[in-house]
Amino acid sequence: MTQEVPTPLVNRLRELAIADPDRIAVTAEDGNIGRLELDADSDARARELIHLGVRPGDYVAMVLPNSIEFVSVLVAIWKTGAVPAPLSTKLTDSELPGMLELLDPRVVVGADPDRVGGRTHLPAGHRPTPRPEVELDRTVISPSWKAIGSGGSTGRPKVIVTPAPATLAVQYASMGALGVREEDISVITAPLSHNGPFISLLHTLLLGGRVVLTGRFDAESLLQTVDREGATWLYLVPTMMSRIWKLPDEIRGRYNLDTLRTAVHMGAPCPAWLKQAWVDWLGPARLRELYTSTEALVVFAADGREWVEHPGTVGLPLGGEVQIRSAAGEVLLPGETGLIWLRRPPELGPSYVYLGATATSDRQGWQTLGDIGRLDVDGYLYVEDRESDMILVGGSNVYPAEIEAALLDHPAVADACVIGLPNDDLGQAPHALVYATADVDEAELSAHVLQHVAPYKRPRSYEFVDAPLRDAAGKVRRQQLRSDRLSASPSTL
Repeated sequence: MTQEVPTPLVNRLRELAIADPDRIAVTAEDGNIGRLELDADSDARARELIHLGVRPGDYVAMVLPNSIEFVSVLVAIWKTGAVPAPLSTKLTDSELPGMLELLDPRVVVGADPDRVGGRTHLPAGHRPTPRPEVELDRTVISPSWKAIGSGGSTGRPKVIVTPAPATLAVQYASMGALGVREEDISVITAPLSHNGPFISLLHTLLLGGRVVLTGRFDAESLLQTVDREGATWLYLVPTMMSRIWKLPDEIRGRYNLDTLRTAVHMGAPCPAWLKQAWVDWLGPARLRELYTSTEALVVFAADGREWVEHPGTVGLPLGGEVQIRSAAGEVLLPGETGLIWLRRPPELGPSYVYLGATATSDRQGWQTLGDIGRLDVDGYLYVEDRESDMILVGGSNVYPAEIEAALLDHPAVADACVIGLPNDDLGQAPHALVYATADVDEAELSAHVLQHVAPYKRPRSYEFVDAPLRDAAGKVRRQQLRSDRLSASPSTL
């Protein structure tokens, strides 16, 4: 029996280009690009990368915003057999070198040349020099289809490499969780350097759809985009959902969202009040929530109807196993809160390799990523917060996400982050950073929070900031915010 030859995933994009060459593949702030044009442009970029010394298995770092250029460079990297490593354009001068040191990429595309440590570099906006003498091997397959940088929120850079080849079979095996369907028009609102948006982009293209990439997030502009483009699929994080929901009713009502079949949210816990608001607005059938990580140990999913039956859940596991364990390692009963431990089916093999980090695992193959949660009697998972974010207040565990959800429930609050700061009496006390878009004072917020959380969980201090605390992917640099305040005021509160 002959073994089936693996198909490079980029060959599927070429097939689509031949079938319908003028059909738009990507819409972004820098215009539109059709399928055939994308294929030709990525060919030219692939030839240039090979000319610069890129070989199969090499890393190529991408420090690019959401754009047609990002997509073309990405496809080009796969065509060389190299591994794409998208990095955030927001990385600081101290963070980017750490990422590049871990990757040691053959080429860096984007970023300023003085930030790449003397490595071979192509600037953003670069147009490839024609290299007709360079031949492309249409059978070459990257040994890893992505390497995602992480760690900006913790201050410890790491890269999460997916040890699966860039084949069509690998992608088809993982489709379904996001709810992307053939020929969807997918609006992707978060940076493609993050795992969820990156996979959403790829699955939409492979299924023959059109990707619409947005720039800087603006709540009303996003609704306008969904209406204008006739979007059928939408990527969201809870921060975006909150800002959209807090638009005046007359603004939300201006835009027709009837074409929208699926709105997927992930990236952070979604406050129950916010999820219920969206269920009431769009209806439960159009909402879908995913809980996973770049490590992709186990994926959990719940549609809006499941959420109504199990309020607050992130869903059931789509394969794999889950346990909730105490600090002593004991497996807890349904309803008890503890550390979430996950295990993949052993026949699937590892789902990731760390560069710059070490996994937390046991001898039975269970791993934890540090999230806190609980299971109900039906096996649905509820995520409370991250263990590293927990604040020990007078001996009691306090989770910032619960306080942040209460703050965000106030109509004047657009963003909030709660950190633990030293307190002479309690050891640590919650400190709330608040970005408000209307007049509100500490007394009003404190009274509002006490309507939602127990008194011992309330913030003992407030700080009003003049800009959102979360980035476009809904991530907050909590450890950096805490470090900044400890450095500025070493005395306890």
